[in-house]
Amino acid sequence: MRQAIALSYESLYITAPNPRVACLIVKDGKLLASGATQQAGGPHAEVMALRQAQERGLDVAGATFYVTLEPCSHYGRTPPCADALVKARPARVVVAMQDPNPLVAGQGIARLRAAGIAVTTSVCAEQALAVNPGFVARMTRGTPWLWLKSAASLDGQTALQNGVSQWITGAPARADGHHWRARSCVVLTGSGTVRIDNPQLNVREVETPRPPIKAVIDTRLEIDADARLLDGTKTWVFTCNDDADKAARLADRNAEVIVMPATGRGRVDLQAVMRWMGRHDINEVHAEAGKRMGGALLASGCVDELLVYLAPMVLGPGMGMYGLPALHALDQALRFEFFETRAIGEDIRLRARVAARWQELLRSVEAG
Repeated sequence: MRQAIALSYESLYITAPNPRVACLIVKDGKLLASGATQQAGGPHAEVMALRQAQERGLDVAGATFYVTLEPCSHYGRTPPCADALVKARPARVVVAMQDPNPLVAGQGIARLRAAGIAVTTSVCAEQALAVNPGFVARMTRGTPWLWLKSAASLDGQTALQNGVSQWITGAPARADGHHWRARSCVVLTGSGTVRIDNPQLNVREVETPRPPIKAVIDTRLEIDADARLLDGTKTWVFTCNDDADKAARLADRNAEVIVMPATGRGRVDLQAVMRWMGRHDINEVHAEAGKRMGGALLASGCVDELLVYLAPMVLGPGMGMYGLPALHALDQALRFEFFETRAIGEDIRLRARVAARWQELLRSVEAG
């Protein structure tokens, strides 16, 4: 199953809004065939593996299939994979995690068992979940999985007091950040970052056939129609300002203006944005924003994971990572758990997530 999970990462940039899935077919201790899910509308992992076995002239009857997600049991863009497996007559199917999609949710496993096929579930479920946290989050809670990316010095400064920030981290860390952009469905930032830094927000270090949608939180709809991120690729601008004329000008740059409800402070309701994205099939959101936007995402409870690159330097007074109000007691702190630390060039990449949310996702995919 670990080998199947490793193969599923080959679909990391292409399958959204579908999950990334892989399938291995093993018989008498030998790997007969393998496959990974293709772009949405294309064949799923089980079908790819079966095709490969057929091309090799191999009989898969009596084999064991290792699948990183429960085979689907409904007609969507493709026929049910559970039916294809029943027809292939394996002796056993090993499933990493149950599909949280209400259209499946155990029905694929039940169909296999009803056909007399032995099924083993919840094998390496947490490792399989790590490939698809956004898909599972969208299916279970209706909102995508959002990580907030930051690059800072050891003393937590993202820029000098004069605003200079290029470059705190090295080239390998910056290239790694583009991998996280590429795997996401949406790259999200705030209007302040667009105004001050004028970023492109595109993927430049990783080849991907599916560039992520760019999104900007812009309460007053102040974005310049000549901003560099408006390069003709799909962009969403979330605002509270229903300005039809400005929206029409932005539409010429392939930017859709989405008017959202406001909070009591008159700003875009970020939780409403996440729900809107969930309804529009967004699995993963990569947020790169300044201190104020980062603080707002944290304060609103939208952040599931922190993706932090730390450079081995100390800057002294500068611009901090997140703009949050002062606390009066430690028990008021936003709590995360570290789960990965990795050297990226001369820098360190830290990942930390909200533990309770991760456990909720894990429980939803562990078959009963």
